Amino acid sequence: MTKIWRETGFVENDPWVIETDEVKANETQKPLLSIDALIARAEESNDVGLGVVIKPADDVTRLQPYLDRLDIVAVAFPAFSDGRAFSHASLLRQRLGYARELRAVGDVLIDQVPLMLRVGVDSFAVTNETALKRLSENRLPGIPHYYQPTARRAEGGQAYSWRRLPAKSA
Repeated sequence: MTKIWRETGFVENDPWVIETDEVKANETQKPLLSIDALIARAEESNDVGLGVVIKPADDVTRLQPYLDRLDIVAVAFPAFSDGRAFSHASLLRQRLGYARELRAVGDVLIDQVPLMLRVGVDSFAVTNETALKRLSENRLPGIPHYYQPTARRAEGGQAYSWRRLPAKSA
């Protein structure tokens, strides 16, 4: 069973559905379209409030002309070892300026949630039992230091790693 989690807790009645051959959105749900289906729909209509799921091999920059029409972008993590969705999330937040909901879907593991938060992911479709248990207990692993800039500020308001701070003068 998939549950949607945000830093404020689990979300009830989330309307977004990734459609497959077996699963289709009903009248109370909204589909997360593939990038090609989203672009086709956007080109033939003036619809707003759309959702899209970005797979690892997709070119996320193709979304740029349509970002103002999207309510949600889901980035797919098909396996714990595939980190391309981290790059997609970072590009969406930092270069393309996407400010609405950014969701992680797929293989969302508890150890990766803090890293996903740092690149701008703000909601998570979680199926992993360990992750669900830890999130329900509000137990996220911490990251005391990091080496790269991110979409989210570090504790203490610093935007970059502790290693990138200017040297203190004597």
